[in-house]
Amino acid sequence: QVQLVQSGGGSVQAGGSLRLSCAASGRTFSAMGWFRQAPGKEREIVAAISRSGASTYFTDSVKGRFTISRDNAKNTVYLQMNSLKPEDTAVYYCAATTTFPGAVITPGHYDYWGRGTQVTVSS
Repeated sequence: QVQLVQSGGGSVQAGGSLRLSCAASGRTFSAMGWFRQAPGKEREIVAAISRSGASTYFTDSVKGRFTISRDNAKNTVYLQMNSLKPEDTAVYYCAATTTFPGAVITPGHYDYWGRGTQVTVSS
């Protein structure tokens, strides 16, 4: 059974940091990513990482503030979020694919999803 179990998240003041983790099980995964969805908005890519970890992608609004990494031995992907802003407030979802090795960025590329975790940044 495939599972993506998310942890981390919560509430923080602007300028603070949070780290999200996503532990995957049940399959060997290729690319993994983090998406977010704010109220009234569509789900958007935040960051993605290739199977090897050598290739990453970040949406423009988080470049220089967020870092994505993975530990393939633990089948876990991380999202380190620094210098958080109120506009980062959203439900964050991890995603994984068994098909695409590169850092793919569209939701349709991903086969499996975590349940989501709330991140709230207050000003």
